[in-house]
This record gives sequence, C-alpha cells and structure tokens, in this order.
Amino acid sequence: MCGIVGYIGHRDAYPIIIKGLQRLEYRGYDSAGIVLFDGKGTKLAKTKGKVEDLIKRSKESISLEGKLGLGHTRWATHGVPNDVNSHPHYSNSGELCIIHNGIIENYESIKTALTKRGYTFKSDTDTEVLINLIEEVKKQEGVKLGKAVQIALNQVVGAYAIAVFDINKPDEIVVAKLGSPLAIGIGENEYFIASDASPFIEYTNNAVYLEDEEMAIIRLGKEIKLRKIKDDAIAYPNILELQLNLEEIEKGGYDHFMLKEIYEQPRAILDTYRGRLLADQGIIRMAGIDQNLERFTNANRIIIVACGTSWHAGLVAEYIFEDLARIPVEVEYASEFRYRNPVITEKDVLIAISQSGETADTLAAIKMAKEKGAFVFGVCNVVGSSIARETHAGAYTHAGPEIGVASTKAFTTQITVLTLIALKLGKANGALSESKFHEYLTQLEGVPAKVEKALESNAIIEEIAAVYKDSPNCLYLGRGYNFPVALEGALKLKEISYIHAEGYPAAEMKHGPIALIDEQMPVVVIATKRGHYEKVVSNIQEIKSRKGKIIAIVFEGDTVVKGIADHVIEVPETIESLSPLLTTIPLQLLSYHIALMRGCNVDQPRNLAKSVTVE
Repeated sequence: MCGIVGYIGHRDAYPIIIKGLQRLEYRGYDSAGIVLFDGKGTKLAKTKGKVEDLIKRSKESISLEGKLGLGHTRWATHGVPNDVNSHPHYSNSGELCIIHNGIIENYESIKTALTKRGYTFKSDTDTEVLINLIEEVKKQEGVKLGKAVQIALNQVVGAYAIAVFDINKPDEIVVAKLGSPLAIGIGENEYFIASDASPFIEYTNNAVYLEDEEMAIIRLGKEIKLRKIKDDAIAYPNILELQLNLEEIEKGGYDHFMLKEIYEQPRAILDTYRGRLLADQGIIRMAGIDQNLERFTNANRIIIVACGTSWHAGLVAEYIFEDLARIPVEVEYASEFRYRNPVITEKDVLIAISQSGETADTLAAIKMAKEKGAFVFGVCNVVGSSIARETHAGAYTHAGPEIGVASTKAFTTQITVLTLIALKLGKANGALSESKFHEYLTQLEGVPAKVEKALESNAIIEEIAAVYKDSPNCLYLGRGYNFPVALEGALKLKEISYIHAEGYPAAEMKHGPIALIDEQMPVVVIATKRGHYEKVVSNIQEIKSRKGKIIAIVFEGDTVVKGIADHVIEVPETIESLSPLLTTIPLQLLSYHIALMRGCNVDQPRNLAKSVTVE
C-alpha cells in the first residue's frame, strides 16, 4: 500500500527520491517523508499530507545534500496519519533508519518485550518497533546490519518490503521482501530501490525483483548479494530488462491520469490481443493456454479469485466461460476465499486476476490453491509481479501502467484476455462452432474502434454529470453480461466522488431497492438491445412510474428506451458477450466528471491506494 524509494550512488539523492515518491503516490498519500545522508549525518523531513507538502517541508527544514537517501509515501495501517507516524523511522540510538511497506502483525508483543529492555517509542507504528528490534538484535548478537535484519525478520509475522541503513556504514543499504513488492534498479555504480520500477526508469532499465523471503545487501562498488531470509541460502539475482518507458507514466497532456487511462483503452485493448488474435486466420495464440490446454479442457470447474474491479471482471468472465466454453465457473472474493476452507481439488483450475499482481489476498488464495493441487493461472498487468511469479502459467494484459487509483483500462483489458481464453477453450472442447468462433474473433477485433466511438459521447456525459453531481445516492442496474458492469459503474462513482452508489441485477430491483426510488434518485440502467432487453425496458418503466430519473446506456439507434429515459448515452452495437467492453466506458466518464465537479481528487481518492498489499 505504501510507496518506498531509495538511492545510493554518485548523484544527488533528493531529486531522485522526490520524483520517485511523486510517481508512487498512487500507492498511498496520507503522509510522506525523506531521509538523506551527506557523509556526516542524516537529515530527516516528514509530514502529514502529500508529497508536495513534503517538498515544502524539506526545503524549509533540512539541507538537501546527500548521495544516499530513503523516501516513503504512506497509506496508514498502524497509527493515524500525522508527522510523527510518517516514515522514515529511526531506532532509539539514531544510528539505524528504515522505510517499510506492509504490516507487522505481532508488533505489540515485540513492542512489549523491547519496552522491558528500555526502548521507548515516539510513534504508534509497527515500523518503529521493527527498526528497534533490528537494533536490539544487532547489539545483542554482535552482528552486522544484514545479519541483524535477517534474524529480526525471522521473529516477525506479517508482510513487508523494507530498506534499512546504518549511519556507520554509509555505502550500504539492506532490503528485504515478504508479500509487498520491491524492485532494485542497477545502474553504473549506483542502485535504486522502489516499490515498482517507475521511480528509476529514466536512469536504468535493468532491475531485480526480489522474491518473497529474500533480502539483499546493496553496497557501492560491489554486486548485489541476495540471501534467503529463512535459511541464509544464497540466491542469485535475475536481472530483467524493463520494457517500461518514461512517456507511459506521464500524463501526456491530460488533466488527470484517470482521464488519460480512460482514453487509452482503444490502444490498450488492441495491445492486449495484438499477436494473440489472428482473426483472418481464425487463430488465437496464447502460450500459457496452449501449453496447458488439457488442464483447462479436463477441469471440473474454473475458480476465479480477485478483489475490487478485478472481481467484477471475473464476474463478466463467468458469463463468458459458461456461455462460450460450457465450463462451470465460480467467482470468489479472494479475501473471503482464503478463510472459508474452500473445497479445492487437483481437477480444478484457479484463475487469479489482479492489475498490480501484488494483491495480498489474491496471492494468499493462489498459495492455498497450489497447496491443494489445483492448477493456477494468473491474469495481471505488471511484468515480473508476485502473481506472475507465483502462478503455474498466465497471461499479461499489456495495458501499460495504470496510475489512477480507480481502475479503468485494467477492467477492459482483463475482460479482453479472459474472452480470448474462453474462445480458445470453447473452440478446443467443441462448445463453439467454427462459424461462431470466427464471428467472435471478428467482433473482438473491432472492439477498439468501437470504444473510440463510445468515447465521443464525453460532452453529453459531462452535461449529464452536471445535473446529478449533488445527488446523495445512485442506483446502477444491468442484466446478464451487464450486471457486473453495473457493479463496476457503482464502484467507480463511490471511489472517486464519494456518492453512495449500489449496483444490482435489474430484476432484483423489485426485491428491495425499488423502495429507494423517488424523484431525487438517479438510476443508471444498462439497456443494450441484446439478451434481456424487453425485461430491462419493463424495469425502466417501473422506475419511471415512481418518478425515478433514468440515465440509460443503449446501443446506437435505440428508439424504445430513448422515448422513456431522461438521458440516453449511446455506444456502438456489438454481440452481447462483448458489450461490457463498451458499456463500461460511459460509466467511467460519468464518474470522472461528477467527481471533478464535486472538487474530488480523481487520481488519489481519500482512504484508497492502488495496490492493496496488506490485509
């Protein structure tokens, strides 16, 4: 959840750390801090608020010199957001300093033991407990920093990505990882540390991603030394060449990352099926499926686990897999799946979906499924992420970096990948005829151009947003493939505008939600002329008879709903199973404009972070 950045080398650390924190601010933004070492001593600045507040505080309170530095942008777990609880944290001696992303679950018992030994604590954080535990181990065992970190981490329960340095060894930083992501950028006699590669992409494209329960000792002028935390075994770094480029993580002229990412969806969907979908040849190429085809076609069922927007993509996939491939599917919240003692067998296939590839609950579900013998397939966006490494096989979405906290292109590219898989399996097991298979390929190939067309409704959507920006509540209704889209539309509105919104299957409206309908209640209805169209029209009429306000998403040329609804947003027509890729677009834009008009921070909504790496 938090973002960490570190640097050691020949450059000034301050601008690297600050720029890195700005790029990682999507991971947490309730407080921020930086520590610099100039060869003589450390200089610390930290504050409640955003990185821009840290910049102001730093310039006012500390010298900005130093070739070694650590920085942190926080999403609070232990201790309220304030200056004191902000990272970095010192040990009691002031010699050790730490930044930490994660959560130490047994910190209270460790804190009690350290208090009895005379340690005092300035903050309410679990992180300050950890750095003092490392100091105590170093003192009692008479060991160097790296060994002290290793021994201490074997005594903690929880998740962490940490970077630690000792002012007595200013040419060294020790890092370690369990459950939270950590990348090390390797330059010419310089090293970069970050939660992902974005803070150092303009300096180097060579990176090492630590595996769980690995630590590294980073020393200037020497190669990285990797070790296993549990048994001290030597690990060998796998240096990856990054494909990320700087332009992808900048706003590119848009006012917000969210808007940029909404408008990137035609290209993102195209990039997702590029090289995989060969419509003219009637071929889908996916190595992760091709190499494990029998595991899928012989599976008793597919279990999909995910959280948030990815869970909604999984719900769409349930319709797609059962419709096109005739394979039973269950969709689970990863956070519940891991705790309810689920029945998993070797005949099951588990598909784990995550934009970041670092979602803690999804990772835990993966590990549980593997222990029970299931085949695990990952769908994620970030190359080299934990889910990509933990699964047996998988497919990247190739959406490019998604910086806005509210996912947009992640949703549509995940659906694209899952559709490709379902089509491939349906063809392989005979559930899809040759003619139907080719029709789907052609229709899917045409989706990016249709998304481009759907984006042309932006001006109309902005006008609708102005009407409903002050509404306290909103309902979203859909049926079939578009029920999950209703859930996703409601989530987007909640996330970034703070308006209470709920999504329902349209037929369920009569089983409770209809009691909420009055002239003050806007109801967004997805009413595409496919599937259950007539029944959705009936639901709209029921709402109108109770004076509800209808915002309808329809296919181009619709006349029936247009004659009933208060507002109509058209999207290009397509087959039912692909309609979520189009109907979600106006819902994203509607949420964006409403949030903007309410003065909300659309890229960094309150209390949220992009990647949920703690429970």
